[in-house]
Amino acid sequence: MTEFSKLSPASRRLILELQQNEMNEQAVYQRLAGRVQKQSDRDVLLAIAQDEREHVAFWSQYSKTNLRPHGLTVLFFTLLSYVFGYTFAIKVMERGERNAREIYLRLAHEIPEAKRIAEEEELHEEQITSLLDEERLQYVGSMVLGLNDALVELTGTLAGLTFALRDTKVVALAGLITGVSATLSMASSEYLSARSEGNPNALKASLYTGVMYVVAVACLTAPYLIAPHHRYGLALGGMLAVVLALIWIFTYYVSVVKGQPFKAKFMEMAGISLSVAGLSFLVGYGVKSMLRIDF
Repeated sequence: MTEFSKLSPASRRLILELQQNEMNEQAVYQRLAGRVQKQSDRDVLLAIAQDEREHVAFWSQYSKTNLRPHGLTVLFFTLLSYVFGYTFAIKVMERGERNAREIYLRLAHEIPEAKRIAEEEELHEEQITSLLDEERLQYVGSMVLGLNDALVELTGTLAGLTFALRDTKVVALAGLITGVSATLSMASSEYLSARSEGNPNALKASLYTGVMYVVAVACLTAPYLIAPHHRYGLALGGMLAVVLALIWIFTYYVSVVKGQPFKAKFMEMAGISLSVAGLSFLVGYGVKSMLRIDF
C-alpha cells in the first residue's frame, strides 16, 4: 500500500474528501434504513451502508485520520427524505457520487484499489434504481394529474379574474371557492377512473390527486391574500412566479425519481400554464370591456 505521505498533494486532498463523503453517506443510509418500513428496501439500504463503511475504513488506512459525519449534511438529506421520500433523497445524494466516481478513477493510477470502489459506487446506483420500491412513487401519475390540472385551471381562472375584478381579496375568494370545488371534482374523477381500471388502491390515488390540487390552490392564491386590495398586478406577478416555482420543484422531483429529462418537461408544463394564463387574462379583460363593468 502506498504511504499517504508519498502520494501527491492533490491525491491526499482527494482521499480526505472521499473519506468524508463516504462517512456522510454511510450515516445517511444508516439513518434512512432505521425508519424505512419495507423490509426489502431496508435490507438494500443497510447493505449499501455497510459498503460505505468499508470504503471509509479503506481510505482511513491511507489518511490515518478518523472523521465524523457532517451533521448538517446528514440532517439535510434526512429532512429531504421526510418531505419528498427516501428514494428522492438517495438519488439526489447519488448524483453527487457521480463526481466521486470520477475522482476514484483519477486516483487509480496511484491507488489501483480505487477502481474497485468506483465500480461498487456504480452498483449502488443500479441497486437503488432496480430495488427500491417506495409507495408514493406508485402514485406519481396521480400527483402529476392533480398538479397539472390545478396549475392550468387555476392559473387561468386567477389571471382572468385579476383584471376583471381588480381586487386581490375578491380574486382570492373566487379562487379559493373554485379551487376547493375543483379539488373535490378532480379527486372524485380520479377515484372513479382508477376504480374503472380495476385499481385496488383507487382511494389512495384520488387522495394523492386531491392533496396536490389543494397544495397548488393554497400556493397560487397566497399572493392575492398577502397583497393589498389595489395591488392586483403585483399579486398576478407573484402568482405567476409561484406557478413557475411549483413547476420547477415538481418537474425536478419527477426527473430525479423517474430518470426523465428535466428541461423538456419543465418547458412543456411552464409553456402550457403561462399560455393559458395569458389567454385567460385577455378573456377577462375583454369580457369586462364588452359588458362595461367597472369596479
